[in-house]
Amino acid sequence: MVSSTSALDSSTLPPFVDAGEGRLMMALKFYELGRLSLGQAAELAGYTKRAFIDVLGHYCIPVVDYTADELADETAW
Repeated sequence: MVSSTSALDSSTLPPFVDAGEGRLMMALKFYELGRLSLGQAAELAGYTKRAFIDVLGHYCIPVVDYTADELADETAW
């Protein structure tokens, strides 16, 4: 389970990045890399799953990222 409490503080970030923005960026990148689930990333960023999905769209990060083979398997009759 991911804990968002004190995951980042002012001593670990550049002075122009606040802790909330740092958690969001970390959650986005780890979700994009497949290191966190949607729920884990949303929790880390401090959002609901639905709101985090909207944020993913804002940053052009797909919610579902199938390979061509996976997509073919999913759509095969």
